[in-house]
Amino acid sequence: MQNPLRYPLADIHEQTDYLQIGIIKYISIKEKNGSSNSLTGTAGSRRINRIAKSQGTVYLPIPSNIQDGNSVTYGDSSLNSIAGAAVGAVGNVITSGADIIDKPLEIAGKVTQEIRDVVTAAGGLEGLQGFATRYFTSQAVNIFGANVTPAQILARQTGEILNPNLELLFDKPTLRNFRFSFNMVARSQDEGEQIKQIIRLLKKSMAPIVEGNTFLKTPKVFELRYKQGKDNHKFLNQFKQCFLTDISVNYTGSGTYATYDDGTPVSIKMDLSFKEIEPIYNTDYEDDNDFKTTGVGY
Repeated sequence: MQNPLRYPLADIHEQTDYLQIGIIKYISIKEKNGSSNSLTGTAGSRRINRIAKSQGTVYLPIPSNIQDGNSVTYGDSSLNSIAGAAVGAVGNVITSGADIIDKPLEIAGKVTQEIRDVVTAAGGLEGLQGFATRYFTSQAVNIFGANVTPAQILARQTGEILNPNLELLFDKPTLRNFRFSFNMVARSQDEGEQIKQIIRLLKKSMAPIVEGNTFLKTPKVFELRYKQGKDNHKFLNQFKQCFLTDISVNYTGSGTYATYDDGTPVSIKMDLSFKEIEPIYNTDYEDDNDFKTTGVGY
């Protein structure tokens, strides 16, 4: 393993705050599960890997405008009473142990009867018959390009609509993105060499890995940590394993092309975009009393 690369080229002291970027080999879900044939991972399993062999480390100054944001996705969901009756009826028949494959007509009859019972309890069969009439009417007129729904027919006829029982439901977690910008000015030839190696290492590590002519392997994984000296930062957010999705380097960071005698640009701006491999779960905040060492958490 090569020695850590760093910018600026200076010693890290006990009070020095910086961003550490570790690079390790990507381990697939199947590899992580070992002998198990499962292709799904355990929620929260992809955090910082303290066992995998490091394939490179970069120390960079804490960038300006650092921030994090956690979000989850919710979606509108509606289910009118007739559709709800149908769902409940099918569920009741299935839980009763009925053979759906061998006796489809019998099952359909049971479902229909349960729906009739629900609608009857809600005010008789006229509503169900009216719904069927509007449905087939809308299908017939739509042949002529009318684009009419049963709900629109009901609204025009009676000024009513089926209660959609609208509710906001949890849909899925999301994956976090992080974007960092670094302005690097080489103050010595050695520091210019470090900047060059840092850019090259990051570019190489994010590139797909070639194995023969048929397959490409997943690029390296990046593990990010905010640090205070040798310890993890006691306040700022933590990261899960990330992929480096984008690197952009501007070799005229000051707006003018200028280099030293060895060709090193005087001012370089490097933008890095990372995306975490897995979402944030509540289990990532297992010990609420551990905030003194884990800070705000993920």
